[in-house]
Amino acid sequence: MPDRQRDIGIMREYSQVVVFRLAGRRYALPLVAVERIVRAAEVVPLPGAPLVVLGLIDVGGRVLPVINLRRRFGLHEREIEVSDQFLIAQTARRPVVLVIDEVEGVVECDPSAIVPSEPIAPGLQLFEGVAILKDGLVLIHDLTRLLSLDEMHALEEAMREEADAHHQ
Repeated sequence: MPDRQRDIGIMREYSQVVVFRLAGRRYALPLVAVERIVRAAEVVPLPGAPLVVLGLIDVGGRVLPVINLRRRFGLHEREIEVSDQFLIAQTARRPVVLVIDEVEGVVECDPSAIVPSEPIAPGLQLFEGVAILKDGLVLIHDLTRLLSLDEMHALEEAMREEADAHHQ
């Protein structure tokens, strides 16, 4: 567990989180991991990509994978709506696009108000912890666990094949 302790220690260094809604629930990411939020756009399918990857979009000349958080979190799925937003976040390996319902905003978060998720409930490994905010609890998503190693390799391979197909 030393790595988990270290991860929570790193999380406690963040004082601001971006709170967003997905399927009526509230989640957050450390502000430092969020690049920007854009309006939902058409997603181009990516053959061979992991099931949690909806496809690709072009954001300012960069082709980025779009991740289906509803599928990742085991929530009810639905088609992307015009009112949805795309949150562009930086993982350790690459920028990704997360489909969210809406952004609530940036919230100051007292580091002492972040509780590690493991002791609360087993199976919350996708989350770094739970932030206790003035208006309720928010699960803080752990971007390092967004994709498994196998999913990351499959995504990289699918993106390589797509790029090769466009360069021929």
